[in-house]
Amino acid sequence: MARMSDADSASASVSDPESDCRGCADPAAAFAAHDHRHCAGDVLARAEALVAAGGVRLTPVRRRVLEILLEEHRALGAYDVLKRLAAEGFGNQPPVAYRALDFLAENGFVHRIRRLNAFAACMHPGEDHAPVFLICRNCNAVAEMPAAPVRAALGAAAADLGFAVERTTVEAMGLCPACCKSEAAP
Repeated sequence: MARMSDADSASASVSDPESDCRGCADPAAAFAAHDHRHCAGDVLARAEALVAAGGVRLTPVRRRVLEILLEEHRALGAYDVLKRLAAEGFGNQPPVAYRALDFLAENGFVHRIRRLNAFAACMHPGEDHAPVFLICRNCNAVAEMPAAPVRAALGAAAADLGFAVERTTVEAMGLCPACCKSEAAP
C-alpha cells in the first residue's frame, strides 16, 4: 500500500479533537502518565481506516501485533512479539511475527528502531513524517517527536558540503524522566 496523500489521510483520520489526550499529540507524554488506552484506540482506529481506504487487510495477526506494540510506549523485538502471539494461539514460528511487522512497517503503522533491533507503534499513522526517536536506554520507552528542526539543520549542513540528504533516521539514546529520577535517587 502506498502512503496516502494528505487529503486521503485527513479523510481516513478518526481523531476527535474534543477527546484527544496529551499522549496523542505530545511526544513528552510517552514518558508521562496519561490515558494510554486513548492513544492506542486512536492509532488502531486510524490504521483500520487507512487499510480499508488502501484496499489491504489488517488480518487478525497484523491487528494483534499492532495492539501489542500499542500497549505501551516501548519498543519490542520481533521475538518479544512472537512470544505474545504464541501465548495467544497465533503460532510460534518467527515468520508469523516478521510478516506482520513487515506489513505494519511498510504501511507506516510501526517504526523500526534500529538501535534496539525492535519496533514501536507509530503514533501518527497515515501522516507523511520521519520522526526523531528518543529512546530510554533503561526501560526502552520510546517517544516519537517531530524532526523538522533536526532535519533542516542536517540538510543545511550537508548542503554546505554539496551533499544531498535522501534519508535519515535519528535515534537518540538517553534516559526518560522516570529513569533519570530513579538513577538520581540515593
